[in-house]
Amino acid sequence: MTATSETDRVVPGLNVPALRVEVENTIDSFLTARRDMNASPEWRDGVDALRALALAGGKRTRPTFCCLGWRAFGGGDHAGIVAAAAALELFHLFALVHDDIMDDSDIRRGKPTLHVTMAEAHRRLGWRGNPEHYGRNAAILWGDLCLTWSDEAFHGCGLPPERVSAAAELLNLMRVEVLLGQHLDIRGEAVPADLAACLTILLYKSAKYTVERPLQIGAMLAGAARPDVERLSRFGIPIGEAFQLRDDILGVFGDDAVTGKSALTDLRSGKSTVLMALTGDRADAAQAAEIAQWHGNPNLGEREAQRLRHIVRETGALRTVEEMIYTRTDEAVAVLDSLPIVGEAREALADLARTLSVRRN
Repeated sequence: MTATSETDRVVPGLNVPALRVEVENTIDSFLTARRDMNASPEWRDGVDALRALALAGGKRTRPTFCCLGWRAFGGGDHAGIVAAAAALELFHLFALVHDDIMDDSDIRRGKPTLHVTMAEAHRRLGWRGNPEHYGRNAAILWGDLCLTWSDEAFHGCGLPPERVSAAAELLNLMRVEVLLGQHLDIRGEAVPADLAACLTILLYKSAKYTVERPLQIGAMLAGAARPDVERLSRFGIPIGEAFQLRDDILGVFGDDAVTGKSALTDLRSGKSTVLMALTGDRADAAQAAEIAQWHGNPNLGEREAQRLRHIVRETGALRTVEEMIYTRTDEAVAVLDSLPIVGEAREALADLARTLSVRRN
């Protein structure tokens, strides 16, 4: 993925929907080219499965913030920034594949997860061994390949090497932070985390990964000074926290048909979130007993989930998390006026922040 090979792809001003389309087109071209590297059906079927997952939907939040960071510091129409932004989405594809395995999720973006798809192929073809074991192992390897391709795409984006090198430091930091956040997340399923620990998970797993670092990477690629790049955290972290807080609500109250994943998964796995930590802190003895019985119980069904949702509402935890989302969104938007960014980008960032705070998927 280079600027010279993708000269028809440029950042379409600050039109966010068009920007997302450009990112998707770039990912499509990149994966199609990788598919054609090898004629074996095993290779092509695997890349096709990745490509189907990559293009099945998604908000493209990370590449969008990367491109807006670029625009915020004067970056113009250049195919290289779309390629760099698409590299972030390829890394996200790696993270999603592994996350679905760890969460034992069957559905992603309204379609079977990659490990489920691989297991179904094993079963359909009548291969020997355990289909689920094969599906998980195969998906891990294909997810690892997305990590490799993300690096290849980023370093081959065609932007000035010195800027790519500087931005790669932030990219590497982002990877470390999100993997730490993911580790804390799975630990929180084994040992329920308190509110402070849930806020730490939120910071590393989502706030930095989803908004702060992509925005800073785009700014660094545009040639922004390091002090200005660092100041973007004042916007990026509260919006990233608001994004994850909304995600936590959708994980319990979301509509499966809209979110593309089951609203039972987080409850069955016993995921430690700010929403559930607040609920637990405020629950009376009877409510606490129900939470202990069903939160983290793999046998939880819709009836039990509805009861837990009622407790979340009854304790006021849902209302508090909604207030936290709006407080953080307002804080971040207010900060934009003090940041040394182009006015048009400031408006686009404010609009995106407000959109993410009320999203339904």
